[in-house]
Amino acid sequence: MSESGLNEIRNKLDSIDNKLLELLNERMELVHQVGVIKAQSGGAIYRPEREKSIIDRLEKINKEKNGFLNRSAIEALFLEIFAISRNLELPENIGYLGPKGSFTHQAAESRFGAMSSYVSISSIKGIFKELASKKVKYGVVPIENSSNGIVNDTINGFTNFDSKIVAEVVLNIHHTLATTCDKIEDIKKIYSKDIAFEQCRKFLNNFGLDEVELIPVESTTKAAKLAALEPNSAAICAHVAAKLYNLPILFENIEDKDNNKTRFFILSDFENAPSGNDKTSLLAKFPDEQGVLVKFLNDLNDAKINLTKIKSHIVEGDSIFFIDFDGHKDDDNIKRVLEKHKSSVKILGSYVKEIKDI
Repeated sequence: MSESGLNEIRNKLDSIDNKLLELLNERMELVHQVGVIKAQSGGAIYRPEREKSIIDRLEKINKEKNGFLNRSAIEALFLEIFAISRNLELPENIGYLGPKGSFTHQAAESRFGAMSSYVSISSIKGIFKELASKKVKYGVVPIENSSNGIVNDTINGFTNFDSKIVAEVVLNIHHTLATTCDKIEDIKKIYSKDIAFEQCRKFLNNFGLDEVELIPVESTTKAAKLAALEPNSAAICAHVAAKLYNLPILFENIEDKDNNKTRFFILSDFENAPSGNDKTSLLAKFPDEQGVLVKFLNDLNDAKINLTKIKSHIVEGDSIFFIDFDGHKDDDNIKRVLEKHKSSVKILGSYVKEIKDI
């Protein structure tokens, strides 16, 4: 292609960019008007069910027009636009299980974008407490990992506080081995979170790194920070944590299972309207009577409610069940069952379903 032809294409791209900027500013003006109305009525700014309906509609239009963008690309573009829009409407703090660069931080940014105001909180209990005190509007906490199961501290938080689940986020969890060492033989110690060591056990064994000193720390981000400062050390950490501390990556994707996923909840103080593709989570504590759990499960089945998860959990000596099922708590068939068992269940929230299970 000639230089003049290339310049002509570039000029067209510039023209499109100018139009995009004009349209985005027009959108933000409308967003501001919506924000004023919501501020007056006390309505929630973050509406996951509304965002999903927009992306569903755009994906359908894109397919009809044989567009170049797939759903992931549409989500990446518009979730950032939504995040900027929310920030213009009403800037609000988002608390996440820190430190910066943690997987929970990544989960938060995937929904709230890079421009939002983030608060790193050192414990899951702390997130529930700051939500209850209104110091943060949203909290992001892990609920389960495909390899390691349910996160006990999150269940305990739901037991003791009344925050609502407003969304779920599922991340593929990838670990890297990052180090300033040029050769693997030079590594004498490795820092990481204990759970990350377990998730990368085969890699460590295969490369003889199970013989070096494995030092557990409270986060993979701190592991990257320590390894960046200390010669002959390494970190098992997220790619973003290595980048944060300019720590070279020696190996990517070292986790044992290629489908390693973690599910996170976004918590707040409001409830979602039905979206048509919802999931409901609750905690159930039943009387110490024979068959009471079976009766509840039979009622779900009779109401044609699809149970997707049930996990038992011990809290202060009591057996509590964490339960997920398809549908919204305000669906007629679900309302009837929940009303029948209202003395035994605590509804944690209904929210747009991201994934059936992990």
